[in-house]
Amino acid sequence: MDKLVIEGGVTLKGEVTISGAKNSALPIMAATILTDDACIIKGVPVLRDTNTMVKILRSLGKCVEFENGVVTVTSGKSLNHVADYKLVSTMRASFCVLGPLLGKLKKAKVSLPGGCIIGVRPVDLHLKGIKALGATIDIEGGYVVAKADKLKGNHIYLGGVYGSSVLATDNVMMAAVLAHGKTVIESAACEPEVADLAEFLIKMGAKITGHGTPIIEIEGVAHLHGCTHTVIPDRIEAGTMMLASLITHGDISIKNVAIHHLGALIDKLQEAGAALVKSDHAIRVRRKTRLKAVNLTTLPYPGFPTDMQAQMMSLMSITPGISVVTEKIYPDRFMHVAELNRMGANIQREGPHAIVSGIKELSGAPVMASDLRASACLVLAGLAAKGETAISRIYHLERG
Repeated sequence: MDKLVIEGGVTLKGEVTISGAKNSALPIMAATILTDDACIIKGVPVLRDTNTMVKILRSLGKCVEFENGVVTVTSGKSLNHVADYKLVSTMRASFCVLGPLLGKLKKAKVSLPGGCIIGVRPVDLHLKGIKALGATIDIEGGYVVAKADKLKGNHIYLGGVYGSSVLATDNVMMAAVLAHGKTVIESAACEPEVADLAEFLIKMGAKITGHGTPIIEIEGVAHLHGCTHTVIPDRIEAGTMMLASLITHGDISIKNVAIHHLGALIDKLQEAGAALVKSDHAIRVRRKTRLKAVNLTTLPYPGFPTDMQAQMMSLMSITPGISVVTEKIYPDRFMHVAELNRMGANIQREGPHAIVSGIKELSGAPVMASDLRASACLVLAGLAAKGETAISRIYHLERG
């Protein structure tokens, strides 16, 4: 699909069921490299990114079936240690095959990753953690080449300039589960998707404690076995649907929601005046009164998620008052600002801050998506705008 055309001004009402979390499913699929046994992963969303991971696993020698949201991975004749540029360069999360390949084969050659353009996202923390486990690392022709005679547990600090790294935590954790001895990851990412990967590894026989906290402890084991696992619900998809209800003056009931993963977003929406009715694994979202502007700062989990920043900006752009949005994870993640302004929004960028002066109504316009979450932001804006909005480069949206 080349573009998405939206006729705005329609109130959204009804019920929607949330998919499994993309950012859980991708590293969990990669973790199947660690065993020769069969693994069954349920609740995998059908997206371009998950299909890319299927292709990567097949290129590495795994046999993979993906049908009706269920991924079944079994072993082929032999496991290949090279993750090809043509696949890895299209999706940043595919870099997380580095850890399991190194853990399983003691060698890995993985292309440096690609994905959305939302600012500088180096892989230095990944490499720091892998080196601490005893691997040697070289960069050759755009590939990370890692080797180790034997991986050994170590105490690893993974804090970065902008906090912890989800993918780096995933990579180091997957490499460490088959290492000799104990590994302690300090300043580990606390995101639910990291904890979900840990739960999958534990089902495979790994010894992991502390996941979901800044300190994860891993006692290496000799081998891992297969298992069956259901991916947690996607909190970003759920949050985006919540905002879709509010921005269209709608009334949406959202099912298959892990409400305890949405604390920061729910807090901001309640502060803005949204009416939220929570029940077991579901939430109903509508407006109670006229919404008011709120300030927000993105932070590592359990703070306000950077992956909801763009969508929240769409809502604030037509909410009376002035909102200040501060981006502390990816300070350059504001490419959607210019596109929202094309639709009539009044947003000024000041370094890592965006100052949003709410207007009465957006106007439909041709706009261009720059990344996955910016795509969702523009869809929300188009739903609320007067007239027709045409969003090009929609392949970003299809990724996730």
